[in-house]
Formats: sequence, structure tokens, C-alpha cells
Amino acid sequence: MRGMTGHRFRAAEIDTSKPHSARMYDYFLGGKTHYAADTEAARQVEAVWPDVKPWTRANRSFMHRATHWLAAEAGIRQFLDIGTGIPTEPNLHQIAQKAAPDARVLYVDNDPIVLAYAQALLLSTAEGRTAYMHADITDPGAILAAEELHDTLDLTQPVALSLNAVMHFIANEQKPYDIVRQLVEALAPGSYLVLSHGGLDPRGEISDAVTRLYRASGIHVQGRTQEEVLPFFDGLELVEPGVVMPHRWRPENDRARASAEALDLWIFAGVARKP
Repeated sequence: MRGMTGHRFRAAEIDTSKPHSARMYDYFLGGKTHYAADTEAARQVEAVWPDVKPWTRANRSFMHRATHWLAAEAGIRQFLDIGTGIPTEPNLHQIAQKAAPDARVLYVDNDPIVLAYAQALLLSTAEGRTAYMHADITDPGAILAAEELHDTLDLTQPVALSLNAVMHFIANEQKPYDIVRQLVEALAPGSYLVLSHGGLDPRGEISDAVTRLYRASGIHVQGRTQEEVLPFFDGLELVEPGVVMPHRWRPENDRARASAEALDLWIFAGVARKP
């Protein structure tokens, strides 16, 4: 990796006795970076919410399509991905740098296991740069002030801020809308916000059961309605088709479009430009 940053954490600090949202997400994607506690918690969630794996894959595919669109069509060359999660190929930087080899990507996460895998997997093209910073989204000021960020990205030029499946882990009392607003305000005009957020299944018993299971594992999760997700994009110009279920955001072909229309997955996603 070019631009690997210093940190206060070691992989040895990883707590494998308790489930972790990033490792559960890895399990749902079919990855291998999870432990017994994560597997057990994930299977409990899947037992009450059979759509969780399609939900997770749809979100991941949305990230791929949105990143490609930003690099190939919108001309974005800088990406700030907060809440990175465990690397799963293709990663965001691979999508961006395939379309634009000179793209610069900074990944941010607060899980030591992500840091451990970032060191091995987040490799850049020679023309671009890929770096990782260990930090927490609940302290956006620290992220924006960090030397690592300014060594990697030029905030006087447009940046795509990627917040994929992270804000539903932020409680209302942590002021999630203020967090996103502070991050977006620091970006230059012409920047973009890419955000996906877990919704609330109309089968209320499913949402309630999933919420209870995550919280019983020590993971706060808070699904929000489409109307509650929209304010994250306040003041920005939404790219068509707006805030929709992720598999309905610019599907790759007619077959994918038809499949998307036939399947409801309660997660909402959008891309918006800062004027």
C-alpha cells in the first residue's frame, strides 16, 4: 500500500469473543474474516431475516456502480470512504482506479481487524494513491483535521464521500445528520455524497427482531425510513434516480432492472452532488 498511515492499534487487540458488525457483514457476503461469535450472531439474524444476504450483496453492488459512475462519468479522482469494513474484492479503490488509474482513495474505519487487512490488501496503482486511517465517524472533526487525510486528498478539489451501510449504526443522540453535514461542508463544490442506509422492513416484527439481536450483541443499530434517509442529502443535488433501494440505483442492464423491480430490499441509497 502507498500511503499507509501510523496508528495506535494492533491486530492483537481484536476482540473475537463478541460479534462485530463488520465481521458479520463479511459473513453475509460469504467472506472468511469472521469468528465463531460473529457466525453465531449472523446466523441468528438470518434466521429471522432471510433477505439479509441479498440485502448485503445489493448494497455492495451499489457501491461498485456508484464508484464506477463517479470515476468514469462524473470525473471524480478523490474518494473518502468512511466505515470501510473488511476488504472484499473488488474494493472501492480497485473500482475507482480501474476507471481512473490516478484516483486517490482514503479509507477510514475504527475496527482493528480492518486495519490488519488494510495493510495487506489495499494496494494502489502506481499513478494513484491508496491510504488507510484508523478513526471513528462519530468524531468527524478529527477525521477532517488528520494529517493522513491531507497527505492523501486535496480538499480544495472535488471528493466523493462514501458512507455505505454505516449511518444506521449511529444513534439519534449521536447526531447522525450533523456528522454528515460537517463532513460534506468541508468538501469543495463539485464533490459528491454516496450514502446507503438500512431501512425498516414493513413487516415490523422482522425489523424489531433484527434490532433486538444486534443490540443484544452490543451493536447499536437503527433502521430509518426513506423519509428519514433523505435529510442526509439536504442542500445537495440528487443524481437520478434519487434515493431508492440500492439495486434500483442505475442497474447494469435490463435483466438487472427487471430483477430489481421484482424484489424489495429495505435499504435506501443515493448519490448527490454538492453545488
